[in-house]
Amino acid sequence: MILARSPAAASALALVRALQRRMVDAQQAVARERGGHDSFTEFAWLRDDGRHGGGNRWMIADSGAFDRASVNVSQVHYDDEPARKLASATALSTIIHPRHPHAPSVHVHVSWTEMRDGGAYWRIMADLNPALADSAFAIASGERFGAALRTAAPAIYAEASRQGDRYFFIPALGRHRGISHFYLEQYATGDAAADRALADAVAHAAIDTHAAIERDALHDHGPPTADERARQLAYHTLYFFQVLTLDRGTTSGLLVHDQNDVGILASLPSHVDRALLASWRSKVAAPFEQLVDALVAALPVGPGAVPVAETTKPVLATALRGFFKAHPAAIDQQARGDVVPPTVANHR
Repeated sequence: MILARSPAAASALALVRALQRRMVDAQQAVARERGGHDSFTEFAWLRDDGRHGGGNRWMIADSGAFDRASVNVSQVHYDDEPARKLASATALSTIIHPRHPHAPSVHVHVSWTEMRDGGAYWRIMADLNPALADSAFAIASGERFGAALRTAAPAIYAEASRQGDRYFFIPALGRHRGISHFYLEQYATGDAAADRALADAVAHAAIDTHAAIERDALHDHGPPTADERARQLAYHTLYFFQVLTLDRGTTSGLLVHDQNDVGILASLPSHVDRALLASWRSKVAAPFEQLVDALVAALPVGPGAVPVAETTKPVLATALRGFFKAHPAAIDQQARGDVVPPTVANHR
């Protein structure tokens, strides 16, 4: 695999690779402390046979501790194509869906983008996503997670939290995806060292605090009830819905290329409620009912929990690409903070 020539991109890649290792180690430690033997497996992918980079992900699914977990690192560049607007993009994107309903999911994203015109910036995201969001444990965990991020980024936390709340709101359902959000888009102060340090500090805080919350969840709660499992399934369906209808990062990644569909959709939980997903068709703004229909059609038919298999992910990706190619203006209805995130146009 050919890496980007930019020294800044090389520095960003070193950072996200270290964070990737930290996340995998932290999650495996939590599982093994509870007597499990969960072990992540590495998968690699190449962009244009490695000519334009690629990446790897450490993944585990359907284990004693994890419903699904994926810790992805990628670097895409166009050093040999100077006409491209994008010079390089280097990213960590990770999602952990624990198996126990009281252990919250977490999403962490840190990326460094360099444009051909010389512009460069970070995207920094961290959000805590409990399935049982109204439980006392979840509420306390949200406060704990937010406090850790505030300590990591005291000067910018209030702004990042406000923008995160905006980004992760789901208008069709009138609620947020999670309960604690941090989001900075196109972040660049002019102090490169300080900006890199901020990205590192926020990711460290999110990774370590979530692992500690997981430990407490597993220590404090016994085997889940049927009702808790049902509520977790409903929440996983909501997560699936938000990622595939509102998340600009997912949309952009799938529209730019089809060489890593399974990796880009590694954030999806293992099962969703197909009927519940279909019921949200009437709640979305036009033309998104067409996308909901396509997503439902891509899933196996069945009552209750249906699997989101690895073989289903390329079908979902194709459905999403078809929708946004037919309705390009629909991207304008997707999630955003104060700054509109770049989408496929910025890669051309």
